[in-house]
Order: sequence, then structure tokens, then C-alpha cells
Amino acid sequence: MTRQVVVARNLSRVTTLADRLEIGASLWARFVGLMGRSSLPPGDGLWLPGANGIHMMFMRFPIDAVFLSRPDADGRRLVVAIRRRLPAWRGLVPFVGGAHGVIELPVGAIDASATERGDTIVFAPRES
Repeated sequence: MTRQVVVARNLSRVTTLADRLEIGASLWARFVGLMGRSSLPPGDGLWLPGANGIHMMFMRFPIDAVFLSRPDADGRRLVVAIRRRLPAWRGLVPFVGGAHGVIELPVGAIDASATERGDTIVFAPRES
């Protein structure tokens, strides 16, 4: 089954968090996440809707994570927390209050997009 892919844009900074953001909406997809992959290329990411915590068990590489709020009426979400360079095999990442989804990204993506807590993120269809 092919996952849906979208673009994640930071409207506050006019930057892009991910050009190829896979959506892992099922319970299984959220559990598996990025396990089994050897890396996450620049521009790629995984959106886990509804999640307020993640784990790093069985991960082979570090990641950045952006925790987002519930969407407003226009589909925009606020950044409620950011976690840079989460190490592989760390275990559980503490739950984030107010989060209703997390974007898992390659290390450096948060800094490259200048994303900060309070920024507004929107998902858009990916153009071919």
C-alpha cells in the first residue's frame, strides 16, 4: 500500500519543512514509523497525525521532531514543541502536552527551515 505524500510548509518563516512528507495515519504506521530504514534523505519526512509522543527504539539514525497542535478551521497547525537530534535507540520521547501530531525529519531540518515553537505549519498536496 502506498502512503499519501504531502508538503509541509512553515507559513511563519516562509520555508519548507519537507518536500516529501509521508503520512502514517494508521496505528501500525505510527508504531513502525521510520524503523527499518537506514536513513531519511533531505526533504523527506513522516507525519504521524494524532501522536503526542514517539519512540526511538530500533531506529538506526537520529531525527528531528516537530510536534504540532490540532488544526484550526483552515487546516493550519501551531508548533507546540521541537526536538532536535533525537538519538537512535533512545527509547520513548516524553509526551508533549497539546500535541496532536508529530513530523519526523532528518537531523538539521528544523534549523534549515528556521522553525520555532509557535510557528504555523500547513500541509499541501505535493505537486508532481
